[in-house]
Amino acid sequence: MDTAQKRTPSFFKPLVLILVLAFGMVGCSSTKLAYRYADWGIVWWVEDYVSLTTDQKQQLNRDIEQLRQWHCSAELPRYQAWLDELESDVSSNPPDQATIDYHQQQLFSFFPSLLERATPVAVNLLSSLSDKQVQELADNMVQSQQEMEDEFLADSPEATAEDRAERTAERVERWLGELNSEQRDIVQQWSANRGAQTEIWLQGRRNWQLALLELLENRNAPTFEAELEYLILNSDEVRGEAYKVMMAESRAAMSSLMHDLIVAGDRETLAQLQDRAVELNNDFETLTCSPA
Repeated sequence: MDTAQKRTPSFFKPLVLILVLAFGMVGCSSTKLAYRYADWGIVWWVEDYVSLTTDQKQQLNRDIEQLRQWHCSAELPRYQAWLDELESDVSSNPPDQATIDYHQQQLFSFFPSLLERATPVAVNLLSSLSDKQVQELADNMVQSQQEMEDEFLADSPEATAEDRAERTAERVERWLGELNSEQRDIVQQWSANRGAQTEIWLQGRRNWQLALLELLENRNAPTFEAELEYLILNSDEVRGEAYKVMMAESRAAMSSLMHDLIVAGDRETLAQLQDRAVELNNDFETLTCSPA
């Protein structure tokens, strides 16, 4: 994905910041800090969309702290095992396409369990909203969607592809180090081939938000929890067939991009990737699961 990684794609998606921040930071102290206080970032983001009461804030903080405790004790060991395997697979020779596909699948496999455990947090929060808060949420969603459409669809396709290439290069360099000229050409071509995925992503985002707002009209119904769980765990389905196809194509394209960039690199590229895996693994190992 390109723009989807730049902005949060749904109302409840910020809960995955616990994972994203943990993977995104560099350095032991900053990783620890990001992981320990990711819950506050979630609270701030929610409050950008709806003003919460004191009781709602307190309940949300308690729920997210429980989620963080579970995630730290149950999920971080899975990340460490994956990073151990990644480190081993890039220790000598460039990984082939099948190996890169495997590691991408491993990374995406971390999300379902997190979203499942996060669902009760969403249920507690959203079921407690008043009619006024739901209207505030709806108004802010409309405004945010319009702002994003104005921002992302204003440029020409060529300019959009160029921006995408710059963002992609920045993200890749966190793992592979500074790209050489051949690698930058690969990123440029890859970005130019992404077509209209920005438009598809934005429409999918709108579809999901409309489904959520429709569901909130019946937030006191006995079926609310089950329907919200479906909305969260089956986001791609709710966003539409075009979005679902685009996401599958995007994941495959990203895996191919990583393979091509590694092949176009040198020993330093593999060393950088290995060092990044070791560094992040060490950060996770030193994290404690004590309350923040």
